[in-house]
Amino acid sequence: MSGQREQFATRLGFILMAAGCAIGLGNVWRFPYVAGEYGGALFVLCYIGCLIFFGLPAMLLELALGRAGQSTFPGAFAKLQNPQSRFKWHVPAYVLLSGNLFLLMFYTVVTGWLLFYMVKFITCDPVVWDEDLFGTLLASPGTQIIYMLASVIVTVLICAGGVQKMIEKSIKVMMAGLFLLLAALVIYALTLPNAVNGVKFFLMPDFQNFGGNNIFATLNAALSQAFFTLSIGIGSIAVCGSYMDKRRSLFQESFWIILLDTVVAVSSGLIIFPCCAAFNVSPGAGPQLIFVTLTKVFQNMQLPFLWGGLFFVFLFVAALSTLIAVFENLAAFGMDEFKWTRKKSCSIFFIVLTLLSLPCIFGFNLWKNFQPLGKGSNILDLEDFIVSYNLLPLGAVYLIIFCLNKSGWGTDALFAELNTGKGWKFPKWTKNYIRFVIPVVILLIWFAGIKEKFF
Repeated sequence: MSGQREQFATRLGFILMAAGCAIGLGNVWRFPYVAGEYGGALFVLCYIGCLIFFGLPAMLLELALGRAGQSTFPGAFAKLQNPQSRFKWHVPAYVLLSGNLFLLMFYTVVTGWLLFYMVKFITCDPVVWDEDLFGTLLASPGTQIIYMLASVIVTVLICAGGVQKMIEKSIKVMMAGLFLLLAALVIYALTLPNAVNGVKFFLMPDFQNFGGNNIFATLNAALSQAFFTLSIGIGSIAVCGSYMDKRRSLFQESFWIILLDTVVAVSSGLIIFPCCAAFNVSPGAGPQLIFVTLTKVFQNMQLPFLWGGLFFVFLFVAALSTLIAVFENLAAFGMDEFKWTRKKSCSIFFIVLTLLSLPCIFGFNLWKNFQPLGKGSNILDLEDFIVSYNLLPLGAVYLIIFCLNKSGWGTDALFAELNTGKGWKFPKWTKNYIRFVIPVVILLIWFAGIKEKFF
């Protein structure tokens, strides 16, 4: 491996790569059903607030850490910490980095589900109208493994090609296609009968329905969703920063990333909720909303295979963009930490990820009696809980403490890195807000969420 770290060829390549990390199942699978469960528009308001007041500052810090450290989480922490500090800041960073594996352990499986449905719709297979198809898929470990493997192989091949030669070019094509599909689907959904009621549920707050009158549960869900969709706190964004140059300031770049992420999330809601209203189905159907409920909706549309096919192509592309971005963090870790070549690192983590994805699959069939979080739960729920409700928010708190602590990186060095290059400057007066307010709020909401879940 050469000593020169790869970089993005263009500014657009960096923005789309980082946005690709953020834009994925969090926007188009998880966001709609969580919004449906927590009352629609009020959840959306809480979510956008969490993005602006917590997600944006945390993203800035993670990008700065990656760009200054020119490495994945552990290496960047080790390089940037105060050399006089006795605390080994990089050691907990290994735990946070493991969040990428926990995320991919179920992300690959769900992406495989999307690929399965995409193939069925594109080939006009009438089996998609079978109400028990999703249950049949979950009960078949062999079918799930095949589609999971296909998703992982595509991801690994793209990452093995390098940042400029393969990843950046692939992401540009995928994101362009994603936004075209998104625009077509939104326009069609808004023309459906009774679509306006779906839009009202999604965008007009009803203050009598605030997560079942549980404010903390709704805030915790919104905060978890914000950190899940941005993948902040486990180093996925930091690795994107490690591939960018210093010609642009980070504040402006982060704004574009979060704006693109929010546009996709809101647009996904403008597809799904009008469809639900048009055909009188519940928007709070949970994780099965896309695979069961919306499939019934497509069946009642004109040209059902066309619209269903476009929808699942859109979902698959969105999920694949995140798979690529997060897997690249693992590949880069192998190259940084063990000096492996890119191809060797991708090959090793391909095997590791494939094996670690199996428990999620088996949790729906062979190991379905294992219910780690209580009756009705499964291994996917456990993996999602570890990442979304713990590693992501707690990782963000740890990142803030490190960046604004004298024994860590330090405020002056942080803001110097944030504001290097052309573009908007991030004001230094925000340091006390970031240092004291954000961690306290995150920890309070996290604690309330844990209390709600277990007590």
